[in-house]
Amino acid sequence: MKGKADRNIRRLVSGLWTVFEICCRQNMKMNVLVINCGSSSLKYQLINSDSEAVLAKGLCERIGIDGRLVYQKTGCDKEITEAAMPTHKEAIQMVLDALTNDKTGAIGSLKEVNAVGHRVVHGGEKFAKSVVITDEVIAAVEECNDLAPLHNPANLIGIRVCSELMPGVPQVAVFDTAFHQTMPEKAFLYGIPRKYYDEDGIRRYGFHGTSHQFVSLETAKMLGKDIKDLKIIVCHLGNGASVTAVKGGESVDTSMGLTPLEGLIMGTRSGDLDPAIVEFIANKENKTASEVLNILNKESGVYGLSGVSSDFRDVKAARAEGNKAAAAALDAYAYRVAKYIGAYTAAMNGVDAITFTAGLGENDDITRAAICEYLGYLGADLDKEKNKVAGEPAVISKDDAKVKLLCIPTNEELMIARDTVALVK
Repeated sequence: MKGKADRNIRRLVSGLWTVFEICCRQNMKMNVLVINCGSSSLKYQLINSDSEAVLAKGLCERIGIDGRLVYQKTGCDKEITEAAMPTHKEAIQMVLDALTNDKTGAIGSLKEVNAVGHRVVHGGEKFAKSVVITDEVIAAVEECNDLAPLHNPANLIGIRVCSELMPGVPQVAVFDTAFHQTMPEKAFLYGIPRKYYDEDGIRRYGFHGTSHQFVSLETAKMLGKDIKDLKIIVCHLGNGASVTAVKGGESVDTSMGLTPLEGLIMGTRSGDLDPAIVEFIANKENKTASEVLNILNKESGVYGLSGVSSDFRDVKAARAEGNKAAAAALDAYAYRVAKYIGAYTAAMNGVDAITFTAGLGENDDITRAAICEYLGYLGADLDKEKNKVAGEPAVISKDDAKVKLLCIPTNEELMIARDTVALVK
């Protein structure tokens, strides 16, 4: 009897300890280091999961060239350090040193970094949600490198360097493409021989998924409604731009495709065009397909149309001075966005809210107004006074508007941090 009682006591104690551990994990305040690693740069933020406050942020530039670290603890001035960064390892080490320095460090030691969340551009069809990084996950991401040759290898470098410099700290991959994996076949298939999808994975994937997910959730919150009951169109308008139809909290269509080149006219990207244009330019100017794609990615869009700049502020200034090419570029930009809004209203058989986000969408009331001029048929009536807002969340439609118009700043880093915490705590 005594042995049985002892066993029962041990089981009870073990059970209580398990419950205690679970409660501790659920209530644990975590510091999440968010890393967005590019080929020659990286952006970072240290976020406290409890308050969702940014403790410090910055970027490393010119990695592999001469190196430059920008670091800013919240409440302090920016610190700029010029130093050699031959590889991403030196860059990330400098970030960690800055975060823990005696004077302006946001934390006392690296032990206070509880997890790392990585932006990964392309997860193909392999990842429909964020995942804890393992060797198997790394191998799967590598298999997607052909779909994002400039981004995925850089993302993987950041993952491997963090593993080396912070051994044992859990890492999470958050994919730009994951949110769009709910799209139905009718939305993501291209009208080309089926074998190119079946054998090579050529389909619409979409990007900016983390932003579209965050903003659609915030839209529902601001309207005081369950996202499951809403049809939302999110317009992520920055130098790179995309529109997504979000029905019941899920992406059902999006404007970017196999690559970020498809869709809207952007800062330097052409967006949608007749594919035969590639051959036409190649033959006329004796260029390769790759050279033409470089033109479409880096020399086109508002920059190419205006001949002025990819910065909308410069283009608007040129328009104000009577530059007709600049005016035409801005008109074409707004028109293309409005066309996609109309298309996605049809795709969802209606729309409840249209939300503008990212650099241009959050801050440019003139561009928002130009787009909304096309939306009267929807009952999306813009309030001119409410629209005079920049960088702050706001409902910018008239009080009695059938379709609500909103401006909501995106926060991809916070979304990455939230996903990271949900997976590792």
